[in-house]
Amino acid sequence: MTERVSVYIDGFNLYYGLKSKGWRRYYWLDLPGLSEKLLRPGQQLATVRYFTARVLPRPGDPGQAERQGIYLDALETLAGLNIHYGHFLPKDVTCLRCGTIWTTYEEKMTDVNIATELMGDAQDDVFDVAIIISADSDLSGPISAIRQRYPDKQVIVAFPPNRISVQLREVATAYFTIGRRRFHSSQLPPFVVNPDGYVLNKPPQWS
Repeated sequence: MTERVSVYIDGFNLYYGLKSKGWRRYYWLDLPGLSEKLLRPGQQLATVRYFTARVLPRPGDPGQAERQGIYLDALETLAGLNIHYGHFLPKDVTCLRCGTIWTTYEEKMTDVNIATELMGDAQDDVFDVAIIISADSDLSGPISAIRQRYPDKQVIVAFPPNRISVQLREVATAYFTIGRRRFHSSQLPPFVVNPDGYVLNKPPQWS
């Protein structure tokens, strides 16, 4: 009997894992393609959910928001991919030594959105196996709840590069780290054409 697999991707956890390895050439990632490469024989992809938030322009990297926007527009063209957006909130930080105050931005809603969709899909019997691409320990609660309420379902954690969580390892059915080969073979074409005919080019900074 074929197992149905749903994949839940923590966008920023994955991004920072790739960034920590210096793998910016893999940012132009085909998420359904990557998800397919995580399947074992006898499994089929049921759904892919990507959780992110639109970044805000920052003085240190004014082009970051534009590059992300191009990528998100490219992802919107892919069949079978569901994108779930959180948001950023401003947060004042005070230097303990000099008292200087500056504003940073903190991403909100990703872990809550993942937990909500994961629980909803389990209740609706969308999957037999859930694969969560993240190392966010806040997800240990919903993973434990799924395994307790639906003992016939598996929850597997796929850690991004340079990311690991002892808490997630303890509660998951199984876990592994996604290797470079899978990222290398899961890239979008150099340009993607959206339904309006607009060409979305891979940002040159990601080459």
